[in-house]
Amino acid sequence: MHTSRAPHTPALTSRLPQIGTTIFSVMSALAAEVGAVNLGQGFPDFDCDPALVNAVTRAMQAGLNQYPPMPGVPALRQAVAAKMETLYGLHCDPNTQVTVTAGATQGILTSILAVVHPGDEVIVLEPCYDSYVPNIELAGGKVVRVPLTPGSFRPDFDAINTAITTRTRALIINSPHNPSGQVWTDADMRRLEDVLRLTNVLLISDEVYEHMVFDGQQHQSAARFPGLAARAFIVSSFGKTYHVTGWKVGTVVAPASLTAEFRKVHQFNVFTVNTPMQHALAAYMADPSPYLELSAFYQRKRDLFREGLSSTRFRLLPGQGTYFQCVGIENLAVAERGLPEGEFCQWLTQEIGVAAIPLAAFYGNGFDQKVIRFCFAKKDETLKAALERLTRL
Repeated sequence: MHTSRAPHTPALTSRLPQIGTTIFSVMSALAAEVGAVNLGQGFPDFDCDPALVNAVTRAMQAGLNQYPPMPGVPALRQAVAAKMETLYGLHCDPNTQVTVTAGATQGILTSILAVVHPGDEVIVLEPCYDSYVPNIELAGGKVVRVPLTPGSFRPDFDAINTAITTRTRALIINSPHNPSGQVWTDADMRRLEDVLRLTNVLLISDEVYEHMVFDGQQHQSAARFPGLAARAFIVSSFGKTYHVTGWKVGTVVAPASLTAEFRKVHQFNVFTVNTPMQHALAAYMADPSPYLELSAFYQRKRDLFREGLSSTRFRLLPGQGTYFQCVGIENLAVAERGLPEGEFCQWLTQEIGVAAIPLAAFYGNGFDQKVIRFCFAKKDETLKAALERLTRL
């Protein structure tokens, strides 16, 4: 005789037991709750070029709504290959070396799943974007954390070299760097080339902010350096470049042998990426001026924001690239009372009405150096509204 019981959901062991709600979701929700200006999460609050939206409409109306080829629409892969050669001097075959992805985050995850086996070590440079570590753990890899130099966020090549072992499968780098806004130099990339030369370590180069480099500097893509390009997955983002983060379209460029392994995972991961937007992006890329002029566009916003902050007690850190500005909070009275970065950001959101992100959230051990991050990818009026509130400090 069977007794009736309520249905139950079987218990399971989490693949990511340490992961909860991200700090970005927490701060955005708090900002919405209290009506704060949200300079926390990294996305624009302004529209993209209407010509790009019109190009999507035309593609849809032309019937381009079914599955595209698994690696991406040929015209878009060709446009990306042409850009890589023009800007960075890398000749790559669009058929065997360029893959269109469902955003850069998927490109990073797929790169890791394609090459990292259980027990392999992957080096991350902290502070780092929050998807890297969970991606490595999902692949069964071991995360090896190497800090960027505190304060300057410059790469410590001696520490990187020391961290490399016979089990090191890959190294993830990110320039321009989220969250610090630092940009790696030609000398940095050449030093990295030297460090990796005699190893079999693969490189995952997160270059989503490639077109946001300020003060006359040049983006030093891994594509520029033969010793790096030969071992690299180079990850880019149309969402960041064209102000369409919600479209979730990116690319990964890699040598043919690496791309073959990447696509094995990609085809069973997302298979392919929405068709009309790929055709629209391919047509839009015919004019390079939108991405060539992006650095000047964001430098003006950076300068407006930094000028406004200069009258506060925030300590401005260098902002060489991306659309993020980091500031030290140690001179503010509320921070002087020993408030950690995370609690300070909550206080700032609730009491001053501006949301920011604590840099501690980008470290595995929650390293607190009294630094927070603002996003200035906002309308001028949004930035001015935030500055009006921040100047009360």
